[in-house]
Amino acid sequence: MSSGKKTPTTEATAVAARLSRPCVLIIVVASVERFAYKGVASNLVTYLTDVVEMSTSAAARSVSTWSGVTSMLPLASAVVADSYWDRYSTITASSLLYVVGLIGLTLWALLHTRMPCSTLFFPLYLISVGQGGYNPSLQAFGADQLDIGDDDDDGDGGTTAAAATEEQRSKVKSLFFQWWYFGICSGSLLGNSTMSYVQDTVGWGLGFALPPAAMAVSVAAFFCCAPLYKKQRQPTRVAHKPCRGGGSGVFGALRSLLANVAARKITLPSRDEDDTDDIVLSELELQEKPLTKVELADEKREEEVAMGEAAPSVAKIILRLLPIWAMMLMFAVIFQQPMTFFTRQGMAMDHRVAGGAFVIPPAMLQSSITVSIILLMPLYDRMVVPLAGLVTGDGKGVTVLQRIGVGMVLSIVAMAVAALVEARRLRGASLSIAWLLPQYVLLGVSDVFAVVGMQEFFYTQVPGAMRTVGIALYLSVFGVGSFLGAFLITAIEMATATAAGGHGWFSDDPREAHLDRYYWFLALLSCVSFVVFVHLCKYY
Repeated sequence: MSSGKKTPTTEATAVAARLSRPCVLIIVVASVERFAYKGVASNLVTYLTDVVEMSTSAAARSVSTWSGVTSMLPLASAVVADSYWDRYSTITASSLLYVVGLIGLTLWALLHTRMPCSTLFFPLYLISVGQGGYNPSLQAFGADQLDIGDDDDDGDGGTTAAAATEEQRSKVKSLFFQWWYFGICSGSLLGNSTMSYVQDTVGWGLGFALPPAAMAVSVAAFFCCAPLYKKQRQPTRVAHKPCRGGGSGVFGALRSLLANVAARKITLPSRDEDDTDDIVLSELELQEKPLTKVELADEKREEEVAMGEAAPSVAKIILRLLPIWAMMLMFAVIFQQPMTFFTRQGMAMDHRVAGGAFVIPPAMLQSSITVSIILLMPLYDRMVVPLAGLVTGDGKGVTVLQRIGVGMVLSIVAMAVAALVEARRLRGASLSIAWLLPQYVLLGVSDVFAVVGMQEFFYTQVPGAMRTVGIALYLSVFGVGSFLGAFLITAIEMATATAAGGHGWFSDDPREAHLDRYYWFLALLSCVSFVVFVHLCKYY
């Protein structure tokens, strides 16, 4: 007679079959954030050229730099989230800054005739600071809600965490990251399509007002669902006494952070919730001392530490990932093209469709990237993985690094297609903006492979206490890639500008510009990165 009690195997199978309810809620919240961000970022280059009256190269450089700062800030916030605050508190503080920045941008758009142009970047970079803490903490917090045992946990034999096998954990993690990306792409689609149309046809004031409204609603919904979340406990610091007058809350955390940085130490606490009797302390020495775990109640681990078998240093972990990280930078440079030069390329084409009854804003084409992602993502597990498994003989179809490599190749093909279309336009052909669709779709397909693969790679290649740092490291690829893109624009503009004061490849006159050469140049650099990437894969 059945007692109705689930066996560990049954529980583990149920875990592997679906995501938990909090995970789904957080994915929805993340999709709204993408709607707000893309509602601002996707058409920003048009705003800078048409309203602020910047040159094409200056606008593209400004957008790339802003995007780079936005992607780099998570590295700093991840240390705070994993060392001094829990992830929930980091989300709370950063979400408020995020909303304030969006509101500030709206006010600037409404009052821009009375505002100096330089003040525009204050709300933009406030958005960067808010997103820098919000995005990696939210993603790591969402992954914390998975009903599986963490790789670093020591769960007992009767729990689901212990029952889940490594293969089941891997499947659930992959499922989470795929649906996470599916959610943010859905939000990006709405932001790209609706906001660019509102901004170009109705007005920039309303176009910049809707994103903060949506973001405020999503933040409120996140906090309303707080009782459903599995929260990590506050970091425990036993090695360092708090500073006198340190206090608590935000200012106390900042004082503690500054004091420990001055002492050249950053604390990375354990995230283990099951072993309440063990005090686990992970200390990162900035002088490249090893990251050790001292479990006061575990004699065996103490013996391992005494024998020199402590956990590898954080510096070594990060350095081990840097070669792959560096080879992804050119992919990140290509990733910026839809928001910058693809949009400017579309502005030189015929926007009318349906006999002129409807005019497509160039920035709206960015939605074709997310449409291709949304259509392909559900088919990836059902079609791509089985077909790839027949070729590779691996049940998972392709490895994470192989998935990234496929995305890199597709991005190179997208740049080649973009160059060919631009060369045809320069020869005097009157082209519809629909000619740009193939390059957008190819980038969307490459994202399904490369970006999802990068998220999983950097998340799984770091210890459990560094998961937010791993996600921030993945985001920093796009930050440094944006800086690299801005540098390339400056260098190429200086090298190709004519003595008459033109802008060479990036001329404001679309008849004189040579974006096709720039696209070929990016494709060539990406080919070199891919060749080196393939060689590096042998060591992982």
